[in-house]
Amino acid sequence: MYDKGEDTMEFERDTIVSYETAAEVTLSQEETLESIVPDACPDILRIVDVCGQATLSGKQAREGAAQVTGMVRASILYQPEGGGGLRRIEVGLPFTCQAEAPGLTERGTVLACPRLRWAEARALNPRKVLLRVDLAVDITACQPVEKAVCGGVADAEENDLCQRQFQGEHYLLCAVQEKPFTFSDQIRLQAGSGEAPILLAARAQPVCTESKLIGSKLIFKGMVEVDLLLQEAGGGLSTSHESMPFSQAIEVAGTDGEGDCQVEVEVTSFQCTPDTGDGREMDVTLELLAQAQVRCRRPVTLLQDLYSTSHLMEVERENQQLCRLGEQSVRPQAVRELLETGELVRSVVDARLALGQVAQSREGRDLVLNVDAWITVLYLDENELVQCIRRSIPVTCRLECSEGARCSCSCACPGEVFAAPAAGGVEVRFTVEFHCLTTETTAVPAVTSAQLGEARNGGEGQRPSVVLRMPAPGEELWDIAKAHGTTMTQILQANELEEETLPVGRMLLIPSTR
Repeated sequence: MYDKGEDTMEFERDTIVSYETAAEVTLSQEETLESIVPDACPDILRIVDVCGQATLSGKQAREGAAQVTGMVRASILYQPEGGGGLRRIEVGLPFTCQAEAPGLTERGTVLACPRLRWAEARALNPRKVLLRVDLAVDITACQPVEKAVCGGVADAEENDLCQRQFQGEHYLLCAVQEKPFTFSDQIRLQAGSGEAPILLAARAQPVCTESKLIGSKLIFKGMVEVDLLLQEAGGGLSTSHESMPFSQAIEVAGTDGEGDCQVEVEVTSFQCTPDTGDGREMDVTLELLAQAQVRCRRPVTLLQDLYSTSHLMEVERENQQLCRLGEQSVRPQAVRELLETGELVRSVVDARLALGQVAQSREGRDLVLNVDAWITVLYLDENELVQCIRRSIPVTCRLECSEGARCSCSCACPGEVFAAPAAGGVEVRFTVEFHCLTTETTAVPAVTSAQLGEARNGGEGQRPSVVLRMPAPGEELWDIAKAHGTTMTQILQANELEEETLPVGRMLLIPSTR
């Protein structure tokens, strides 16, 4: 019956180029390592704290999986036998993790953010320690895809074709780019007398504060927050905080100069050493990796339905998934908590914070986001001994979000952590920012192929010139015109109607197209 073939029609096709998210997960894992105290260091009396930082070494997209490698650089701080100030042992612990990513190939891109939630060490004997670290690694795997969609039929008049089109918008991930960069700077420590201080621990946290598209370039700016733990010549402990600005640009393809930018900057290498000429200056060298995602709105035309007034047709359809932006927001949550120590706290030396995995649950129309904030505080007890306390504090954010929506959320802790002695322990205050992006997906039926068949009157005799009928409940003008092989315009004219909305309870004259 359908013998003319699809080649009798030329479809107007559009190719949508974008990235699909093959995986968006947070992996949690523990790693352990035994280490020997170097010969130049005294025996261990008591381990006080472990200050560490997770750095990103490499990322690889494989068939169906995303692999991430990195390194935890840890400074184990301890009190030596025989007294004296704190000593440190430097340990490097490599890690590897892998996430399942269905649909990912070697052409894909893996974005990763490793975080050290906490680290601890135990003395196995005065010359050997066991290091244990807990990691959270955010992994996003993006696969480039090209999808051809049918927007209409060229020269529809030749085959007496009527087509129904959907005009909409698709919110898509249009670009994924990354750029490594390096910069160096100096930190001038506060003025002091006597010998230069000893650097016990250092950590660096890059934060992107601004990003925008200018033509084909993505311009982003931010700060690297560097925190140092120092021991002065007399044995006292002090801290130093420095904000180092950076500004970079990435060439971005696949955008029209407009889009929503998300840039995460990760540390791949970090060195902080005293200046050889001035012991109160620290030379800082950072190797960083910027990982950028750009989302944009793209107009889309889909051919939803098709028929001929002169021929029967066979039409095949499938649902096309169109994405719509729901909400893009930053929701700060202030936290104030008392860490109970069970002893008098004379003073706080240092405080640091790490964030774990964001968990999602639903309560009615609200999406509840939860993250564990791991807080570590170094303080002096009533005997002027350095002590360490670590606690996990749950932080919650509520977001009104429909059940069919998808929420992508990451967390950050801007600014410094406030910590001070209080009755019963240490009071801490900080802010956690929930960066939320919600999207909703709609399935739109669209034509994928069509074939012309025999003439509508072929073998059936002459069709009546006019049909009188009552529209069924929910029936649209398009459905009636298609069923009778006529056009909507002819039905409107025959019934002296100006709008496509059908009158309720009224018989319609359906003219035939010959």
